[in-house]
Amino acid sequence: MFIDSHCHLDRLDLSLHNNSLASVIQAAKTAHVHKLLCVSVTLNDFPDMVEKTKAFDNVLLSCGMHPLNQDDEVDPVLLTTLAKTPKVIAIGETGLDYFYAPETKALQLDSFKKHIQVAKKLNKPLIIHTRDAQEDTLAMLRNEGAEAVGGILHCFTETWEMAKQALDLGFYISFSGIVTFKNASALREVAKLVPDDRFLIETDAPYLAPVPHRGKENQPAYVVEVAKHLASIRGQSVEAIAKLSTDNFNRLFNLPSE
Repeated sequence: MFIDSHCHLDRLDLSLHNNSLASVIQAAKTAHVHKLLCVSVTLNDFPDMVEKTKAFDNVLLSCGMHPLNQDDEVDPVLLTTLAKTPKVIAIGETGLDYFYAPETKALQLDSFKKHIQVAKKLNKPLIIHTRDAQEDTLAMLRNEGAEAVGGILHCFTETWEMAKQALDLGFYISFSGIVTFKNASALREVAKLVPDDRFLIETDAPYLAPVPHRGKENQPAYVVEVAKHLASIRGQSVEAIAKLSTDNFNRLFNLPSE
């Protein structure tokens, strides 16, 4: 059994899936992907995400504002209220992205801080997006006491040194289809080093489809390809990757073992 620990079901092009989210969920089940975490990127779109996914008991949710969606300051009261919605198990995605939007650094830092504060208030783990902001990301996690709730550095593409410091803070490292790309040799070296009890797998669907599906829209069923590549990289069986990543997900979010 596999878990897609990070996808955006509300952003899929359903015209590619019989105009039905149920088709996407069924394709995932056929591939033995039985649980999905649908991740929020804006508070404005969160109610629509809840509505689109409410029929699927195996779809869990996060609530937050992506660092590249900083049109305005995040409202911590609204974030707290929305994050109390049933099936919300995480806060985010939040974090810092200086690669695409260094000009919004101050706004991103303020938003990140507020997300951590809400996560601690509600005792929910964080979903962290970080790119070209290693020092500030780690400093914010430390300064705001994020280790109290932990969380995931999702779609990880940074260095082993950053991964190690995040692991020391109690965070998990999640690998996406990027680990299958030809130019991701450095990331594959990181993937070898993350301990068995601290890695997760994800698609980030509809983005970043893994080999052999590059060029297509990504979907949760394809998380199996990430698992296959990790198995090869780490010298483990696909079954071991599935079990370890599933156990890690359930432990992080305090969910029943499967």
